[in-house]
Amino acid sequence: MRKQDKRQILVTAQRLRCPRCGEGQMFSSMFKMRSGCGICHFRFEREVGYFVGAMYINYGMTIFIAFASYFALDYFTSIPFLLNFILWAGFSVLFPIFFFRYSRSLWLSLDYILNPSDPSDSQQERTRQPPSS
Repeated sequence: MRKQDKRQILVTAQRLRCPRCGEGQMFSSMFKMRSGCGICHFRFEREVGYFVGAMYINYGMTIFIAFASYFALDYFTSIPFLLNFILWAGFSVLFPIFFFRYSRSLWLSLDYILNPSDPSDSQQERTRQPPSS
């Protein structure tokens, strides 16, 4: 397992690979994420609600691209308002489906850059103490 710098980690995010080793695939199908890396055993499913940040990334990218493109088309072309609106409304429905995997991969990679895991962080379940009442 080779150590990656921050730039390499972001490149592996674009390739949908493990942020730790850069080799293991993160997804087994279009919408099915693996629970962990098959090579270095890094856990992808960190905790319940972990990928809420990925939803923000997906939403932010969709809104940014749709608004910027809408106003660019409006400014540089004479496309009627309704056609322009329908075009980017359709984009806003379809793009998040395509970008789903990339937003999760980017979120996991950014978290790994900011919070590198320790060597004991692997797929094996850790025992948690229940909250005391």
